[in-house]
Amino acid sequence: MTTMRAAVLTAPKRFELREVPLPHVGPEDVLVRVTRTGICGTDIHIFNGHYAADRLPLIPGHEFCGTIAGLGANVRHLVIGARVVVDINIGCGACFWCRRNEVLNCAEVTQVGIGRDGAFADYVAVPARLAIPVEADIADEVLALTEPVSCVVRAARKAGAAFGQSVVIFGAGPIGNLHVQMMRLVGAAPIIVADLSAERCRMAMDAGADAAVSDPAELRQTVLRMTGGRGADLVIESVGNRKLYEQAFDLARRGGHVAFFGITSPGETVPVDILRTVLEETSLKGSVAGMGEDMHDALTLLSHGRFRTHDFTKASYCLENIQEAFETLGDRPQDLKTQIAVSA
Repeated sequence: MTTMRAAVLTAPKRFELREVPLPHVGPEDVLVRVTRTGICGTDIHIFNGHYAADRLPLIPGHEFCGTIAGLGANVRHLVIGARVVVDINIGCGACFWCRRNEVLNCAEVTQVGIGRDGAFADYVAVPARLAIPVEADIADEVLALTEPVSCVVRAARKAGAAFGQSVVIFGAGPIGNLHVQMMRLVGAAPIIVADLSAERCRMAMDAGADAAVSDPAELRQTVLRMTGGRGADLVIESVGNRKLYEQAFDLARRGGHVAFFGITSPGETVPVDILRTVLEETSLKGSVAGMGEDMHDALTLLSHGRFRTHDFTKASYCLENIQEAFETLGDRPQDLKTQIAVSA
């Protein structure tokens, strides 16, 4: 076999199912036979032409799981047929940032399905060191959530989230829902969610939020009422909206923290009151993709059932119908995640 099926994004909003050559497997690589690939918010941005348009044509897809189908000549720690998830962040592995597990700052970094061809295809080749064996008996549709869960693991780690902290989360979509569950796991309380969708707010409550606000006019008073008038210890912006980032600082308490997570358009900024920030000792920090230990931790949490995944695993499309899957996302708010079933 020398070719495979792949969903190639040839232009914004247009996938073509093509027969393409199997990816090259170098001596330090493995070939992964893809079973499931989730559609991420980043994939939607790429599909709509808002991100990585200069890299088209591209095979997107980075939230995936599969089995080892081929081994590079120097790979000894993996075996054919092993189930794996993959850390998609490929750095040089030796620089200052790679050593600190800040791979996205590596000068040579690329990401599977974003900077290079990904997993909306039968097979994908990746460095063997980034393929993580799966020991648990866990369904593929849950296993494919490892990468997005790793993102909220990293966000919680970067923000120093801890038990007893009050948290506001902007956004109750897929990643916002996972933030809710992550905050619940670390013992944060209360957890307050803000989203314009009443249905998504309901789902956030089911996932463990203590309050969910769909009317923006009610948010500030809700936060103050539930935090003793102080404001939240931690505010997470997971939408990528400049105005929400501005509001986040207003909802954080003196000495609180704002977690920058949602991706905006390039060049967007928010004003930061320098004197207030200094005197009140407030802080902010960004985080984006889970990498390294974040992926291992996410796999452990999913393997032991720590996340409520039902609303993430209801929508599944075959590879041939990937165009329909993307085009109908806005019509299916009840589906927190849509996955492409690539192979059985």
